[in-house]
Amino acid sequence: MAAATEWRWVNRYAEQFKACKLEAGDVAVLLSEAASSDLIVETARLALEMLGAAVADVRMPTPVNPGPVPIRSTGASQALAGHRAAIAACSTADFVVDCTAEGLLHAPELGQILEGGARVLMISAEHPENVERWPLDLGLEAKVNHGVAMLEAAAEMTITSPAGTDLTVSLDGAFRAGSYGWCTEPGTIAHWPGGLVLAFPAANSVNGTVVLAPGDINLTFKDYIREPITLRFENDYVVEITGAGSHGNHDADLMRSYLESFDEKDAYAISHIGWGMNPAARWESLAMWDRADINGTELRAFAGNVLISTGANEVAGRFCRGHFDLPMRHCTVALDGAVVVDQGTLRSDLA
Repeated sequence: MAAATEWRWVNRYAEQFKACKLEAGDVAVLLSEAASSDLIVETARLALEMLGAAVADVRMPTPVNPGPVPIRSTGASQALAGHRAAIAACSTADFVVDCTAEGLLHAPELGQILEGGARVLMISAEHPENVERWPLDLGLEAKVNHGVAMLEAAAEMTITSPAGTDLTVSLDGAFRAGSYGWCTEPGTIAHWPGGLVLAFPAANSVNGTVVLAPGDINLTFKDYIREPITLRFENDYVVEITGAGSHGNHDADLMRSYLESFDEKDAYAISHIGWGMNPAARWESLAMWDRADINGTELRAFAGNVLISTGANEVAGRFCRGHFDLPMRHCTVALDGAVVVDQGTLRSDLA
């Protein structure tokens, strides 16, 4: 018997939709695909109808994966596949609830949809039970905006850690943004859960070393790091992946093999860098769910983490399918020398 939604989840979805200024009579598109979670889609539909939205279902086939490996956690759904009728439906809506498996955040069709004036809320592919733990924290908006303003005022970001991370990021030409989990203005997108400040660096902006320590996370694999992995960056690109271990390094070998499989240089490049600000998001949550029931967006947003990602970066003119999101604990982030995250703890005006 298929799982059915719970009324408390419907209410929580509706609360988030209302934060996006959804009103009775608004035209809402519920976008999904064959690989979408039926439970998420059902919960979203009931919440939209409860609020009186004029709902249209747009359900796309999930495209064939050309291989050679599974693609996960990219934020770049392939489901629309340039389909002009589906794009038109989304771009002429007041509100789009994105329930695609990977999400529209980096999808090539997103620009067209936002240009039409739609507000897009990307619901991460997490079991709806998780939303019970993410209260609508209206104070998060001001804190995230404050973090973005600090990032916009800075010329350089440095990231260090006791494990050995020592990375320098030039912010000249970078695109800087944040998400607090809802969107209210036409032509904007947010992902839920939110609480994240990010920079997409321009080309040739990132150099140094990243050390993934035990307890850090590889969200593409939906797993915690067990053995240290060292990534050496030169002019944006990972040029070396090493890891010590008594019998080799399983985590480093998996990462290396996965990146090699794409046979694309840009899969090794920096995508975005930032830090999490959501006090309701939990580092431990990945351990509690089967992989099919969680996407890990919560772990990108937990307060004080540093998120380093590789793969597509539109600002630097790089597009590829390979993508790693790597939330790290116990790091220190400084903007032009001013510390904003101190060994995993947010500065007081950001917390």
